[in-house]
Amino acid sequence: MVHKVAVIGAGPCGLTSVKACLDEGMEPTCFESSDDMGGLWKFKEVSEPNRASIYRSLTINVWKEMMCYSDYPIPADYPNYMHHSKILNYFRMYADHFKLLQYIRFQTKVKSVKQRPDFSRTGQWDVVTETRDGYEENHIFDAIICCTGHFNYPNLPLKDFPGIETFEGKYSHSWDYKGPEDMHGKRVVVIGIGNSGGDIAVEGSRVAEQMYLSTRSGAWVIRQVSDNGLPVDRFNTRFVHIMFRLLPMRFLNWLGEKKLNSMYDHAMYGLKPKHRLFSQIPVINDDLPFRILSGSVIVKPNIKEIRGSTVVFDDGSTAENVDLIVFATGYNYDFPYLPKNAIYKSGHRIGLYKHVFPPILEQPTLAIVGFIHSDGAIMPQAEMQARFVTRLNIKYILTPLQVDFVEHMDDLAKDIGVQPNLLWLFLTDFPLFKKVLWGPVTAYQYRLMGPGKWEGARKAIFTQYDRMYQPLKTRQLNAQQSSTTGFLIKLSLTFMAGGAAIYYIHRNPTTISTLVSKLRPQSV
Repeated sequence: MVHKVAVIGAGPCGLTSVKACLDEGMEPTCFESSDDMGGLWKFKEVSEPNRASIYRSLTINVWKEMMCYSDYPIPADYPNYMHHSKILNYFRMYADHFKLLQYIRFQTKVKSVKQRPDFSRTGQWDVVTETRDGYEENHIFDAIICCTGHFNYPNLPLKDFPGIETFEGKYSHSWDYKGPEDMHGKRVVVIGIGNSGGDIAVEGSRVAEQMYLSTRSGAWVIRQVSDNGLPVDRFNTRFVHIMFRLLPMRFLNWLGEKKLNSMYDHAMYGLKPKHRLFSQIPVINDDLPFRILSGSVIVKPNIKEIRGSTVVFDDGSTAENVDLIVFATGYNYDFPYLPKNAIYKSGHRIGLYKHVFPPILEQPTLAIVGFIHSDGAIMPQAEMQARFVTRLNIKYILTPLQVDFVEHMDDLAKDIGVQPNLLWLFLTDFPLFKKVLWGPVTAYQYRLMGPGKWEGARKAIFTQYDRMYQPLKTRQLNAQQSSTTGFLIKLSLTFMAGGAAIYYIHRNPTTISTLVSKLRPQSV
């Protein structure tokens, strides 16, 4: 029986892991090497070695209703896409509400985690920690939950850029970037078109003499502000997820790319990638197309070589008199405090069952929470992983970091026993069924039933759009009457959704009796 649990890191993953332990009657101790909670979202003017780092202007690219924890909605008056300072405030409120601070030991670094001699029988671990004053302490824990993320070790592939040693200007990694102050009047090249590269290129282009954005393979760029001015995340619904299972991927790619190109032609803007839209996670950036259109950002191919202050690209074109190069080239990952044989790694893949447990251990008492790259926010996924960790155990699979938000959430929720039963909702609570199927897959859905059920989950689902509109009500206008046509369209789509839900839950029913026999009454 696991009682004492060490949680390493007090970021968004560590906080929800502490809460999950408490919910299951365990005794967590969270070790945080810095002086505050928040992890990645705790902004500091100077980046600290081996810690995640963000820039001053960073605003999250996930809608607040899709990023909050399942039993603690973000305040209604908070903006739909929040600045990092608001996110940190939310974490503070979450920690205060569930009384988590008393379980966190700040300024305490975990130096080593090792299996005890009787590990094969007990599954216990020896943990050595060190305080800011250099005091070492030895601990014994029944289980370990690692929540240190994968944005701590910048990947700076200088060997891939011939002539970098001749560069006459300065170069740095996006990990060091805090703001565009050093770009005033400069000629800058940003390498990499991920979310960080796009943000830095856009922000820097407002003050730089010229900004170049070099990309090896291009990217599909989507906007946060979608049709009718609503957050693009609202399209991440169960109904859409069902369509992805039913329709050919070639058709879906064509449809999605057509939609994106109707806003701006990716080929004309130099952005069109080699891959199809849904084969990789897209870049989210509302401002980049206009900066390209205005000439403030010039998109270029991969760099061939560097000659002094001249950057030569693969197509033979050059950028002259370059003052600064920013490598937005991602991160490496490591768990320096763990035994080398604790986790099997192969390139960017890691041996984890359900993206959580290293199955090569004799006892399943080590878990990695939040070590994924997804099309959704890490907070609800880390919460689901933590709930999974504190309830269940293990087998083997080698997994990439990238996961699909809905599939990953549902996969864990099914094992925990908290996946929404759409067919049961259809029969017992049709208004809620429509919200769960047709609305965004917010984390509240996984608190409707089963272990950890939250009585406020239904209300949170019904009011999630109220919280979206609340921060926008800064100028009151007369409400418009909805049209009869709109009502009929919604009614038709509802019937379609009902049919899709039945297919989704029971894809291969043999008979009606078999279908009915599988129903299990659950309170909602």
